[in-house]
Amino acid sequence: MAVVAIGQASEGDFDHVLVVDFGAQYAQLIARRVREAHVFSEIVPRDITADEVAARAPIGIILSGGPASVYEAGAYGIDKGIFDLGIPVLGICYGHQVLANGLGGTVERNEVAEYGAADLTVMAEAVLFVGLPTEQPVWMSHRDAVSAAPPGFIVTASTNDSPVAAMEDADRGLYGVQFHPEVAHTPRGQEILKHFLYEACGARPTWTHVGIIEQSVAAVREEVGDNTVICGLSGGVDSSVAAALVHKAIGDQLVCVFVDHGLMRKGEAEQVEETFRRTFNMNLIHVKAEDRFLDALEGVTDPERKRKIIGETFIRVFEEVAADVSDAKYLVQGTLYPDVIESGTKDAAKIKSHHNVGGLPDDMTLSLIEPLRDLFKDEVRAVGEELGLPEEIVWRQPFPGPGLAVRIIGDITRERLDILREADAIVLDEIRKAGLHHELWQTFGVLPAIRTVGVQGDSRTYAYPLIVRAVTSDDAMTADWARLPYDVLAAISSRVINEVPGINRVAYDVSSKPPATIEWE
Repeated sequence: MAVVAIGQASEGDFDHVLVVDFGAQYAQLIARRVREAHVFSEIVPRDITADEVAARAPIGIILSGGPASVYEAGAYGIDKGIFDLGIPVLGICYGHQVLANGLGGTVERNEVAEYGAADLTVMAEAVLFVGLPTEQPVWMSHRDAVSAAPPGFIVTASTNDSPVAAMEDADRGLYGVQFHPEVAHTPRGQEILKHFLYEACGARPTWTHVGIIEQSVAAVREEVGDNTVICGLSGGVDSSVAAALVHKAIGDQLVCVFVDHGLMRKGEAEQVEETFRRTFNMNLIHVKAEDRFLDALEGVTDPERKRKIIGETFIRVFEEVAADVSDAKYLVQGTLYPDVIESGTKDAAKIKSHHNVGGLPDDMTLSLIEPLRDLFKDEVRAVGEELGLPEEIVWRQPFPGPGLAVRIIGDITRERLDILREADAIVLDEIRKAGLHHELWQTFGVLPAIRTVGVQGDSRTYAYPLIVRAVTSDDAMTADWARLPYDVLAAISSRVINEVPGINRVAYDVSSKPPATIEWE
């Protein structure tokens, strides 16, 4: 199963930085901050070898933080040959300690932990701090600390509890900081990262939306040739941008396939048909497969099984369509980088299997074209705007590929789907009326397959509760629950209970990610 992704091709076209993941909560944030500096970044496992790094020819390497202690048995280390490649390296927090420990410095457990804000004092001229104040706030999250820098390094900054809060050996291109420059609580952190990227690594800021489009179009054309390609189109921003990119590359060789699995929101199927067949004049095949999906999901309550069943059923439908469409050999998907990470990598535990990643069958016959596989959601939106997609598509709130199947907790039935569709439409309508739609990352309803007692019209009811979920986020890797105004919540509750038969209670989810996820399943 071949996969064409921007990141794989871009290593030859863009300067790129490898972020070595030591199990950090901030590894993805580091990668994002590098990209915000217009340099491509990619997260790689901590057991990558020096030979593997050399083969990929990055302009720089960043070692992430992590939860362990470098001196403990079994602690994550790194191939020390990487330090001899002549490629600049920046260690952050645990990565700073890995750098020190691996090159002859000393890492010890501090008597006093540093969690939160700290005052950094720059003590010497340093590449990372050129033009920055000698006193500045930074964000710390550690108990261990480097107490002695390795031979050849100079100590460039300290705090009250970290004698080696920053160090560098500029001749060898090796740098370390105990604090987290990637977080917003380090106000000059992005400037510090840019100094590493531009001054130490000599990076060119070419990772731009125009550059992404040009490279992606070229990669797709080279891979596809004159073959017909089908695109799994849901109408969401991810699949829509993927379709637009591939259509720009190969035009009428692209055939979009909208599979109506019966798990869509209210009016969604009609909207997809209107937008892509009539507005964009794309080749579109509408497959009505509600019975097929619901039959396959009957009695299934485990969320991982739901996702895998839906993922495999999607692929089987696409394969059948491909056989009837000039024997197409390629399938375009709107897979994003967070989908890949959450579905599980070596150092990123599986949070949930995305239907388009962990839910794919091993024996699928179509090769995948995934032009967005290495992009975060905000990057996808920017590419969509550059391609000229309308605002209502580009800024549509994310909707999971498995649809309402992962918003019904328990067995999926037609009755529960109808109830949730109506309730969810009211939630979205009230959010739009309040002018909050663009401020929120996602807003939706969740229907647990339980019933609660209520009173309506002086009679006892025994009906479902609706859970309202609204979050703010930049990229879905982390999210905070939205502080919706009480009058908006009251309007949602009143309308849902009065207008949707089968619901007698509304609750609001006030959990952030982590520890919760955005979706309930």
